[in-house]
This record gives sequence, C-alpha cells and structure tokens, in this order.
Amino acid sequence: MSLALREALLAFKRAPLLSLLGITTIAFSLFAFGLFGLVAINIRDALRAVEDRVEVRAFLVDGTSEDALSAVLGDIGAFPEVREVGYVSPDSALARSREELAEFRDVFDASVLPGSIEIRLREGFRDPVSVQALSDRIASYPIIDDVRFGQEWVAKIYRVRTIAVFAGTGLGVVFALVAVLIIGSTIRMAVLARAREIEIMRLVGATNGFVRLPFLIEGLIKGALGGLLAVGLSWLAHTAVSRSLFDTVFFTSSQIAMGVLAGATLGFLGSLLSVGRHLRAVWRDT
Repeated sequence: MSLALREALLAFKRAPLLSLLGITTIAFSLFAFGLFGLVAINIRDALRAVEDRVEVRAFLVDGTSEDALSAVLGDIGAFPEVREVGYVSPDSALARSREELAEFRDVFDASVLPGSIEIRLREGFRDPVSVQALSDRIASYPIIDDVRFGQEWVAKIYRVRTIAVFAGTGLGVVFALVAVLIIGSTIRMAVLARAREIEIMRLVGATNGFVRLPFLIEGLIKGALGGLLAVGLSWLAHTAVSRSLFDTVFFTSSQIAMGVLAGATLGFLGSLLSVGRHLRAVWRDT
C-alpha cells in the first residue's frame, strides 16, 4: 500500500502539468455539479419558506362561548399535524386587514369579520391530502362555521416541490455521470502517458491489482483536490450572487465534506473504469 501511495505521489511529480490539468478538469466538472447543488438547495429553502406559510383558518359560529373555544383550541393543538394554533378575535382581524390592505381600510368593519382559529402545520403535513384531511376534521366541530386553506394554492406548491425533487434527482444523476466520464478521461491520459511502464510491469509479472492500485490512489487524490477546488469556486459564485443580486444559502460543513468525499469517490470510479479498460487492451496485445 505504501509503495502504491508513493507511486501515486510520484506521478504528480513526473507530470505536474498533466496532473494540474486533471485536477482542474475534475474541479470544473464538479463545479458544474456544485452550482446545480446550490440552485437546488436555494430552491428547496425558498419552497420551504413558502410552505411554512400554509395555514388552515377555521371561522367560528357567532356567539361561541369562551369555554367551547378553549376546548376546541386544546383539541386542535394536540393534533400531530399542528405546529401552532391561535385565536384571532374580530378586532384583531380588523386591525390586520387594515394593515395588509391599507387602500381598503375604510371598507372593513369589525361587525362583518368573524372570530377565527389559525392553524399552522408541521413540516411533512403540508401536502394537499394532509391539509384537506385536517380541514375536514376541524370542520366537524359544532362551533366551526367554515374552514379555508387555499386548496388550489397548496396544490400548486406541492406540485412545484414534487417537480423540483424529480428534476433535481434526474439532473444530479446526469451531472454525476458526466463527472465520472470526464474524470475517467483525465485518468486515462495519465495511463496512456505511462503505457510503456505498464507494459514493462506486465512483462516482469506484475498483477492487475499491483498495476491498478497507484492509479486508483491517484484518481482518489485528484478527485479530492478537484472537489476542494470546486467548493472554492462554488463559494466564489455564491458570494458574487449574494453581493450583486440576492442572498443565497451556501453548503453546510457536512455538505462540503460530502462534496469532497463525492469528488474522491468519482475520481476513484473514473480511474477504476479507465485503468481497467486500458489494462484489458494491454493484456490482449501482450
């Protein structure tokens, strides 16, 4: 193992420009993947922010007593889907309406605004089916006159999120495959540059594993270095967008570590595929 590691490090010393080209190529392929990841993360956070505004509003029957209201609030607050529940009095509803729709402030009258219960949902219970089921359950209470939650709006949010998840997964797989192919090509350049050395090792009886291991370690190192460089480029892109356009979210430390690990893994896989193909060709020729 130590001999293979030394050979892998010597490969960087023998051909520094080729090694630098390989690392740069890997970095830019992973940078494209990283940019896609940043877009996906920011879209996810934006959708979560919108989903967080999903709420169910239950309007009360006129003349509802405080005891009945307190009992219903307690029941609804105990539902597993409910994150927060609160009572909005007619006066509070009037003040909020006048603040949010200032141009119509003179139109609103407390006498036409009933008291209501506002229910905010936990994450994972904001899809149309869950919201509809909760609304039907709340509507069964005698003191509830009507329940609304913006059914069409909730359905559209859920549809956008579903499309984003499937599109993100598909594009992520495509980017990963492209990265493997590019990394494999860069490792193949290194293999071809040492083709004569491989043939000599084959003639003196070197096994497949002995020949392959230094290249696998080299691919692992190049992938990790390319991953680090891709993270740096992604951070520069994130900073530029945040300063000139709008605030964006960057990768967490665990996501950065996973990105570097992914680069090392892709480098290893690319090297494995490239070296294996070349060694089979050499073995046939000899």
